[in-house]
Amino acid sequence: MSGLVNVLVIVVVAAIVIARQFRARAINTDRRWWLIPVVLAVVALREPGILDAHHRAGSAVLLVVELVIGVATGAGWAWTTRIWTEPDGVVWTKSTKASVAVWIVGIALRIGIYALGAVLGLHQDSSALMCALAVTLLVRGGILVWRAQSLSTGNRPAPAYGDGMRSVRRERV
Repeated sequence: MSGLVNVLVIVVVAAIVIARQFRARAINTDRRWWLIPVVLAVVALREPGILDAHHRAGSAVLLVVELVIGVATGAGWAWTTRIWTEPDGVVWTKSTKASVAVWIVGIALRIGIYALGAVLGLHQDSSALMCALAVTLLVRGGILVWRAQSLSTGNRPAPAYGDGMRSVRRERV
């Protein structure tokens, strides 16, 4: 795929994921939650330009930093997401305002990495960003499924960052 197609895929996937995260949604822990991140990673890793041919070590370091940012963003996003169980046993999820902060910090860090690479003269392909997005989604999905499976059948929400600051309101779906 060309760089433009990669960028379009990244933008579309990110827009869908971000738009859906602020609506209450049921979590199906039996579903293949890992499928989309794996497909994104495979598409990203098939590209030959993930590392700069002239600066392999420097671009590999930036790629590793990008992946670490992806892991941190996915984990932060998952832990700032509110999850709860309804009386019928269905587990629901909805992102919080803290999740927005996690996304903003993650995007700012990624912009900083790309700026650093540009200053150092490293070519950075969009497949690195796609791979980091895949890692973010995989980590978030894994943590949310783990949290959902660990909930009791009660009606209390699972703790999320900032819960003690205000009362928990559940929206009707």
